Amino acid sequence: MATHVEDDLQHVLQNRAIIKRQANLPSEPIWLNQQHTDIALPLSSTTVFDEPPIADASWTQSVNVVSVVMTADCLPILLTDKQGSCVAAIHAGWKGLADKIVSKTIQAMPVQSSELMAWIGPAISVRQFEVGQDVYDAFVNQNIENKRFFHAEPQQKAKYLADLPGLVRFEMQNLGVSQIYASQLCSFENQTEFFSYRRDGKTGRMASMIWIEN
Repeated sequence: MATHVEDDLQHVLQNRAIIKRQANLPSEPIWLNQQHTDIALPLSSTTVFDEPPIADASWTQSVNVVSVVMTADCLPILLTDKQGSCVAAIHAGWKGLADKIVSKTIQAMPVQSSELMAWIGPAISVRQFEVGQDVYDAFVNQNIENKRFFHAEPQQKAKYLADLPGLVRFEMQNLGVSQIYASQLCSFENQTEFFSYRRDGKTGRMASMIWIEN
């Protein structure tokens, strides 16, 4: 799905065309230039970009506008309010999550957070996501309760297994989002189904999309 990982561009464009056809997308998805930022873009039916804009989330109230994020271990998060009047797609790696990309997106959406439902897609699981002291400090310094989402590696000093889905679920719950669903699928472990940057290094990307239908 991605144009930035040295895949053949024509193959990528063909894949995107196949997805548009098979998923019966109402319009071309608005692809982002994801750089682990805290930027969430509002989209409308008149939104047009010459180049993919730098952002890691988008949201819209417009019908038939497709929000999309690409991942290969990071968290793809899709949001909608219960009325289906506002939707969002978020790409959250640990850097974006630490910079509050999820909170900033939810707070930008013109709906009550208690009205939101969230889905967390396939991402690297706590069993496979080893991080260093810097990542631990980035979250624990923000909220001491985040300690529960880091499990110290007994054989390695200053190494932890980090629970990204747990961290984002906790953050959303603190914002008032109670209906949170998760795929429970690990992108690292499921080699036949998912790309994984941590597993393979040079790899493709998966796309998660959401839109409001007529």
